[in-house]
Amino acid sequence: MSWRDWVRDVEVEPSLYAADFARLGEQIEVLLEAGCRIFHFDVGDGHFVEPVTIGPVVLESIAPLVHDAGGVLDCHLMVDNPLRHFPQIAAAGGDNATFHYEVVDDVPATIAAAREHGLQAGVAFNPETEPEDVAAVAADADLVLCMSIHPGYSGQKFMPEAVDRIGLLRAALPEHVFVQVDGGIDGETAPAARAAGATLLVAGSAVFGHEAPGAAYRRLVQDLA
Repeated sequence: MSWRDWVRDVEVEPSLYAADFARLGEQIEVLLEAGCRIFHFDVGDGHFVEPVTIGPVVLESIAPLVHDAGGVLDCHLMVDNPLRHFPQIAAAGGDNATFHYEVVDDVPATIAAAREHGLQAGVAFNPETEPEDVAAVAADADLVLCMSIHPGYSGQKFMPEAVDRIGLLRAALPEHVFVQVDGGIDGETAPAARAAGATLLVAGSAVFGHEAPGAAYRRLVQDLA
């Protein structure tokens, strides 16, 4: 299975980093019932980004729940050394591993290393990085993630200049590579990101910041229909 099998035109990916961890399994079940199939799982190492976030232990605990319902776990590695983490992510049940352009010397080799562990592979880049520079080395990736905030903390505002960056990225990448955007995605910003060329839209607070995450997820999907 690959992203081509997982993506239904456009996908809203709830970011589990923003979930209520006292009710994590319950909230995942609610979102699965609402039609969600791709969940975004942020891993922060306390080096590349300041916070230490969730990791393989949590991933392993939720993977059966997600996979049994036909879902996918899309893991975003906000870490200094992604090669070190690929085996753990794969063993814990991750389906995709996205690493940052800024931390590796050889993007194609790192993509290949992720695939050696049975993972799909994505390349993320920060707001200061030029989209064309990433696109030039990411043609073998399954997705490229354009950060619309500085990575590390949930709840930040969408950077308006990200819309143009998404458009530049989409134009520079081969058609088969999906464009993902992460940061400040909500009912207002999601349509603009979609129109600029993003197919995978990561939403944290816009889903989990509401009393009914399932209904919030459905509204976002409907806004993109």
